[in-house]
Amino acid sequence: MARGLRCPDDRWAWVEIDLDAIHDNTVALKRLLDRGVQMMCVVKADAYGHGAVRCAKSMARAGADQFAVATVREGVELREAGIREPIAILSEPPLEAIQDIVDHNLAPAVYTQDFALSLGECAAAAGKVANYHLAVDTGMTRIGVNWRDVLELRRCIDFHRGIECAGTFTHFATADVLGDWDFEMQRRRFGEAVATLRDAGLDTGLVHCSNTPATIMHPEVHEDMCRVGIGLYGLHPAVETRRRVRLRPAMSVRGRITRVERPEVGTGVSYGLTYRVPKPNIQICTVPIGYADGLSRTLSGNMDVLVKGERCRQVGRICMDQFMFAVAVNNVRAYRPTQAVSQGDVVTVLGTDGNEMVSADDMAARRNTINYEVVCDFGLRLDKVYV
Repeated sequence: MARGLRCPDDRWAWVEIDLDAIHDNTVALKRLLDRGVQMMCVVKADAYGHGAVRCAKSMARAGADQFAVATVREGVELREAGIREPIAILSEPPLEAIQDIVDHNLAPAVYTQDFALSLGECAAAAGKVANYHLAVDTGMTRIGVNWRDVLELRRCIDFHRGIECAGTFTHFATADVLGDWDFEMQRRRFGEAVATLRDAGLDTGLVHCSNTPATIMHPEVHEDMCRVGIGLYGLHPAVETRRRVRLRPAMSVRGRITRVERPEVGTGVSYGLTYRVPKPNIQICTVPIGYADGLSRTLSGNMDVLVKGERCRQVGRICMDQFMFAVAVNNVRAYRPTQAVSQGDVVTVLGTDGNEMVSADDMAARRNTINYEVVCDFGLRLDKVYV
């Protein structure tokens, strides 16, 4: 169980973030980079549910050179919290957001002429030069100027004194697959795009294309900077990365039992009464965490929680704000033998208790999704407690 366990005063449910793990993961990933290669730490989506401001400060102490977010609002939040390192926005925002970008010295992705020139006009009017990162689409078909058209775009915007290229980047779709043909194609296209710009005498700024799997598995594409995301939070993007770097999950999700009952045999539990108590001496316990907190309803009847170092079965449908689990007393057959529990006992939904662990990967597999989504979901509503 966590050190010095704390929980919010107004609700017996919380996300616990280990800042030492955030720091150590940042150090471990930075050690993979050659001297002079910068690390851009991705803290979008409130640092994947872990809390962007606190995590960014921990990463900065561990050697982060720059930060990346997904929205202007996320960048402004970091600036207002005192983050002074360069902050990139990994997409091209709406034109209406340009004033905030300039005011807070953010560096957006650029891939259209209209946005770039509007950014330059706003910056010049304020007596500034706005940095931007040229986004290049090399085959993921998500954002960016087509890799064949980079020179044309740059020639259309480079005359403006209000903007300056701070970086040129692309994003790999299959960096987590060794020997993948599409990865090699994207790598080749990006190299050709960068070479085209340099041959024309244009400044590319920092060249960057490595996400977490590429940072770990493909040192040949580290370029000037790596953009590291999920690994910072102790989660692996692929099975292959596990043997290459040791990371420690930073997030746990815990709650306290709000109600304990021993219903009669046949009593139903939760919406639809999909579970009924099969035998005597079964405790049905309620925890105030539900699908509005990130505990997906698809996990109903298909997950365990940890109490006093033991696994217990979640039963009945997960509700919006609560779920129930069963505790078998006196070795009830078909249930794991478990000691009786009481109101106020701590329940671990994600994380470690004693020798048992429920990981984001375990939960993702049961949900048929990825660990990224699991931790992002838990960060939406639950209060964060930093340890």
